[in-house]
Amino acid sequence: PPLDPELALRSLVALVDLDRGWVPSSRGHALYVRPTIIAHEPFLGVRPAHSYLYFVILSPVGAYYPEGMNPVKILVVDAYVRAVEGGVGAAKTSGNYAASLYAAEEAKHQGYTQVLWLDGVHRRYLDEVGTMNIMVKIGDEVATPPLTGAILPGVTRDSVLTLLREWGLPVRERQVSIDEVWAASKQGTLREVWGTGTAAVISPVGELSYKGERIVINGGRIGELTQKLYDAIVAIQYGEAADPHGWLVTV
Repeated sequence: PPLDPELALRSLVALVDLDRGWVPSSRGHALYVRPTIIAHEPFLGVRPAHSYLYFVILSPVGAYYPEGMNPVKILVVDAYVRAVEGGVGAAKTSGNYAASLYAAEEAKHQGYTQVLWLDGVHRRYLDEVGTMNIMVKIGDEVATPPLTGAILPGVTRDSVLTLLREWGLPVRERQVSIDEVWAASKQGTLREVWGTGTAAVISPVGELSYKGERIVINGGRIGELTQKLYDAIVAIQYGEAADPHGWLVTV
Protein backbone atom coordinates (compact mmCIF):
# COMPACT_ATOMS: atom_id res chain seq x y z
CA PRO A 1 0.00 0.00 0.00
CA PRO A 2 1.15 3.59 -0.50
CA LEU A 3 2.76 5.15 2.57
CA ASP A 4 2.39 8.88 3.17
CA PRO A 5 5.96 10.28 2.93
CA GLU A 6 5.25 13.01 5.49
CA LEU A 7 3.86 10.47 7.97
CA ALA A 8 6.87 8.23 7.42
CA LEU A 9 9.31 11.11 7.96
CA ARG A 10 7.56 12.23 11.14
CA SER A 11 7.66 8.69 12.51
CA LEU A 12 11.36 8.34 11.72
CA VAL A 13 12.22 11.66 13.36
CA ALA A 14 10.18 10.79 16.46
CA LEU A 15 11.80 7.35 16.82
CA VAL A 16 15.36 8.61 16.31
CA ASP A 17 14.68 11.38 18.83
CA LEU A 18 13.39 8.81 21.34
CA ASP A 19 16.46 6.59 20.85
CA ARG A 20 19.03 9.34 20.32
CA GLY A 21 21.21 7.73 23.00
CA TRP A 22 21.89 4.89 20.56
CA VAL A 23 23.35 7.19 17.90
CA PRO A 24 27.10 6.39 17.73
CA SER A 25 29.42 9.35 18.19
CA SER A 26 32.53 7.87 16.52
CA ARG A 27 33.25 8.36 12.83
CA GLY A 28 32.63 5.29 10.69
CA HIS A 29 29.62 4.27 12.78
CA ALA A 30 25.97 5.22 12.44
CA LEU A 31 22.42 4.46 13.50
CA TYR A 32 20.93 2.41 10.68
CA VAL A 33 17.23 3.07 10.06
CA ARG A 34 15.11 0.39 8.40
CA PRO A 35 11.44 1.26 7.69
CA THR A 36 9.42 -1.87 6.94
CA ILE A 37 5.89 -2.83 5.89
CA ILE A 38 4.56 -6.39 6.19
CA ALA A 39 1.17 -8.04 5.74
CA HIS A 40 -0.69 -8.15 9.04
CA GLU A 41 -3.83 -10.27 9.06
CA PRO A 42 -4.85 -13.83 10.08
CA PHE A 43 -5.28 -15.26 6.58
CA LEU A 44 -3.80 -18.29 4.84
CA GLY A 45 -3.85 -17.98 1.08
CA VAL A 46 -2.30 -16.23 -1.91
CA ARG A 47 -3.67 -12.73 -2.42
CA PRO A 48 -2.73 -9.17 -1.51
CA ALA A 49 -3.31 -8.49 2.17
CA HIS A 50 -6.06 -6.16 3.36
CA SER A 51 -4.12 -4.86 6.34
CA TYR A 52 -0.46 -4.06 6.86
CA LEU A 53 1.88 -3.22 9.70
CA TYR A 54 4.36 -0.36 9.31
CA PHE A 55 7.30 -0.40 11.71
CA VAL A 56 10.87 0.86 11.92
CA ILE A 57 14.00 -0.93 13.14
CA LEU A 58 16.99 1.02 14.47
CA SER A 59 20.43 -0.50 14.93
CA PRO A 60 23.89 0.96 15.64
CA VAL A 61 26.25 -0.23 12.90
CA GLY A 62 29.88 -0.09 11.86
CA ALA A 63 31.34 -0.76 8.43
CA TYR A 64 28.92 -2.74 6.23
CA TYR A 65 31.68 -4.91 4.79
CA PRO A 66 34.47 -6.41 6.96
CA GLU A 67 36.98 -4.72 4.65
CA GLY A 68 35.60 -1.29 5.59
CA MET A 69 36.78 1.20 2.94
CA ASN A 70 39.35 -1.25 1.60
CA PRO A 71 38.59 -2.52 -1.93
CA VAL A 72 36.48 -5.68 -2.06
CA LYS A 73 36.72 -8.74 -4.31
CA ILE A 74 33.59 -9.37 -6.39
CA LEU A 75 32.42 -12.44 -8.30
CA VAL A 76 30.48 -11.76 -11.52
CA VAL A 77 27.68 -14.30 -12.01
CA ASP A 78 25.54 -15.06 -15.05
CA ALA A 79 24.09 -18.40 -13.93
CA TYR A 80 21.63 -16.71 -11.54
CA VAL A 81 19.34 -13.69 -11.85
CA ARG A 82 18.50 -11.20 -9.12
CA ALA A 83 15.58 -9.47 -10.87
CA VAL A 84 14.18 -8.64 -14.31
CA GLU A 85 12.33 -5.72 -15.85
CA GLY A 86 8.61 -5.99 -15.20
CA GLY A 87 9.19 -7.50 -11.75
CA VAL A 88 9.90 -5.94 -8.38
CA GLY A 89 13.64 -5.37 -8.77
CA ALA A 90 13.21 -1.63 -8.23
CA ALA A 91 11.57 -2.17 -4.82
CA LYS A 92 13.16 -3.05 -1.49
CA THR A 93 11.34 -6.38 -1.13
CA SER A 94 12.40 -9.47 0.79
CA GLY A 95 11.88 -11.58 -2.33
CA ASN A 96 14.73 -9.79 -4.07
CA TYR A 97 17.06 -10.71 -1.23
CA ALA A 98 15.88 -14.32 -1.24
CA ALA A 99 16.77 -14.68 -4.91
CA SER A 100 20.30 -13.45 -4.22
CA LEU A 101 21.29 -15.57 -1.23
CA TYR A 102 22.47 -18.75 -2.97
CA ALA A 103 24.79 -16.93 -5.35
CA ALA A 104 26.10 -14.76 -2.52
CA GLU A 105 26.97 -17.84 -0.47
CA GLU A 106 28.73 -19.39 -3.46
CA ALA A 107 30.77 -16.21 -3.84
CA LYS A 108 31.78 -16.24 -0.18
CA HIS A 109 32.87 -19.89 -0.39
CA GLN A 110 35.17 -18.87 -3.25
CA GLY A 111 36.66 -16.02 -1.22
CA TYR A 112 34.65 -13.12 -2.64
CA THR A 113 32.82 -10.47 -0.66
CA GLN A 114 29.79 -10.13 -2.91
CA VAL A 115 28.22 -10.79 -6.30
CA LEU A 116 28.03 -8.52 -9.33
CA TRP A 117 24.70 -9.28 -11.00
CA LEU A 118 24.13 -9.09 -14.73
CA ASP A 119 20.79 -8.27 -16.35
CA GLY A 120 18.18 -11.01 -16.34
CA VAL A 121 17.51 -11.02 -20.10
CA HIS A 122 20.86 -10.95 -21.89
CA ARG A 123 23.03 -11.94 -18.89
CA ARG A 124 25.48 -9.38 -20.22
CA TYR A 125 24.87 -5.91 -18.80
CA LEU A 126 25.81 -4.75 -15.30
CA ASP A 127 22.86 -4.72 -12.91
CA GLU A 128 23.75 -4.34 -9.21
CA VAL A 129 26.62 -5.35 -6.95
CA GLY A 130 25.28 -7.20 -3.92
CA THR A 131 22.57 -4.89 -2.58
CA MET A 132 24.21 -1.77 -4.01
CA ASN A 133 24.12 0.23 -7.22
CA ILE A 134 27.26 -0.14 -9.35
CA MET A 135 29.36 2.56 -11.03
CA VAL A 136 32.42 2.28 -13.26
CA LYS A 137 34.89 4.89 -14.44
CA ILE A 138 36.14 4.08 -17.93
CA GLY A 139 38.51 6.70 -19.28
CA ASP A 140 37.19 10.03 -18.03
CA GLU A 141 33.51 8.95 -18.00
CA VAL A 142 31.57 7.54 -15.07
CA ALA A 143 28.81 5.16 -16.15
CA THR A 144 26.05 3.48 -14.16
CA PRO A 145 23.14 1.27 -15.25
CA PRO A 146 19.91 3.17 -16.04
CA LEU A 147 16.80 2.80 -13.90
CA THR A 148 14.89 0.31 -16.03
CA GLY A 149 12.74 -1.12 -13.24
CA ALA A 150 15.11 -3.99 -12.46
CA ILE A 151 17.46 -2.12 -10.11
CA LEU A 152 16.95 0.03 -7.04
CA PRO A 153 16.77 3.81 -7.52
CA GLY A 154 19.19 4.22 -4.62
CA VAL A 155 19.32 7.50 -2.71
CA THR A 156 23.12 7.25 -2.47
CA ARG A 157 23.27 6.60 -6.21
CA ASP A 158 21.33 9.81 -6.75
CA SER A 159 23.60 11.73 -4.37
CA VAL A 160 26.72 10.51 -6.17
CA LEU A 161 25.32 11.43 -9.59
CA THR A 162 24.44 14.89 -8.26
CA LEU A 163 27.98 15.45 -6.94
CA LEU A 164 29.64 14.17 -10.11
CA ARG A 165 27.61 16.54 -12.28
CA GLU A 166 28.31 19.46 -9.95
CA TRP A 167 32.02 18.71 -10.21
CA GLY A 168 31.74 18.86 -13.98
CA LEU A 169 32.68 15.23 -14.56
CA PRO A 170 31.21 13.35 -17.54
CA VAL A 171 28.64 10.89 -16.24
CA ARG A 172 26.07 8.78 -18.10
CA GLU A 173 23.26 6.47 -17.08
CA ARG A 174 23.63 3.76 -19.70
CA GLN A 175 24.00 0.04 -20.23
CA VAL A 176 27.50 -1.21 -19.45
CA SER A 177 28.32 -4.72 -20.64
CA ILE A 178 30.69 -6.99 -18.76
CA ASP A 179 32.59 -7.36 -22.05
CA GLU A 180 33.13 -3.59 -22.13
CA VAL A 181 34.50 -3.69 -18.58
CA TRP A 182 36.91 -6.51 -19.46
CA ALA A 183 38.01 -4.78 -22.66
CA ALA A 184 38.60 -1.52 -20.79
CA SER A 185 40.73 -3.36 -18.24
CA LYS A 186 42.89 -4.90 -20.96
CA GLN A 187 43.23 -1.52 -22.70
CA GLY A 188 44.17 0.20 -19.44
CA THR A 189 41.15 2.54 -19.44
CA LEU A 190 39.21 0.95 -16.55
CA ARG A 191 40.05 3.46 -13.82
CA GLU A 192 37.71 2.69 -10.92
CA VAL A 193 34.69 0.61 -9.89
CA TRP A 194 32.56 1.19 -6.80
CA GLY A 195 29.19 0.42 -5.27
CA THR A 196 26.81 2.91 -3.66
CA GLY A 197 24.30 2.27 -0.88
CA THR A 198 22.95 3.69 2.36
CA ALA A 199 24.73 1.14 4.56
CA ALA A 200 28.26 1.28 3.11
CA VAL A 201 27.87 4.71 1.42
CA ILE A 202 30.67 3.94 -1.07
CA SER A 203 32.36 0.55 -1.43
CA PRO A 204 35.45 0.41 -3.69
CA VAL A 205 35.91 -2.67 -5.86
CA GLY A 206 39.49 -3.87 -6.22
CA GLU A 207 38.98 -7.11 -8.11
CA LEU A 208 36.43 -8.73 -10.42
CA SER A 209 36.30 -12.40 -11.40
CA TYR A 210 34.24 -13.66 -14.35
CA LYS A 211 34.28 -17.12 -15.91
CA GLY A 212 37.58 -17.97 -14.30
CA GLU A 213 39.32 -14.77 -15.41
CA ARG A 214 40.35 -12.12 -12.90
CA ILE A 215 41.00 -8.40 -13.32
CA VAL A 216 42.49 -6.06 -10.72
CA ILE A 217 41.22 -2.49 -10.69
CA ASN A 218 43.53 0.44 -9.94
CA GLY A 219 46.16 -1.93 -8.58
CA GLY A 220 43.72 -3.11 -5.92
CA ARG A 221 43.75 0.34 -4.30
CA ILE A 222 40.97 2.84 -3.60
CA GLY A 223 40.54 5.14 -6.57
CA GLU A 224 40.97 8.89 -6.21
CA LEU A 225 37.40 9.65 -7.29
CA THR A 226 35.97 6.86 -5.12
CA GLN A 227 37.69 8.33 -2.06
CA LYS A 228 36.62 11.87 -2.95
CA LEU A 229 32.96 10.83 -3.25
CA TYR A 230 33.05 8.96 0.06
CA ASP A 231 34.69 11.86 1.87
CA ALA A 232 32.24 14.38 0.42
CA ILE A 233 29.09 12.43 1.34
CA VAL A 234 30.29 11.43 4.82
CA ALA A 235 31.35 15.03 5.55
CA ILE A 236 27.80 16.17 4.78
CA GLN A 237 26.31 13.35 6.87
CA TYR A 238 28.46 14.25 9.89
CA GLY A 239 27.76 17.97 9.59
CA GLU A 240 31.37 18.74 8.67
CA ALA A 241 30.44 20.21 5.29
CA ALA A 242 27.57 22.34 4.03
CA ASP A 243 24.42 20.62 2.77
CA PRO A 244 23.27 22.75 -0.18
CA HIS A 245 20.89 20.03 -1.42
CA GLY A 246 18.77 19.70 1.72
CA TRP A 247 19.70 16.05 2.20
CA LEU A 248 19.84 16.28 5.99
CA VAL A 249 16.93 16.30 8.44
CA THR A 250 17.45 17.82 11.88
CA VAL A 251 16.18 15.75 14.81
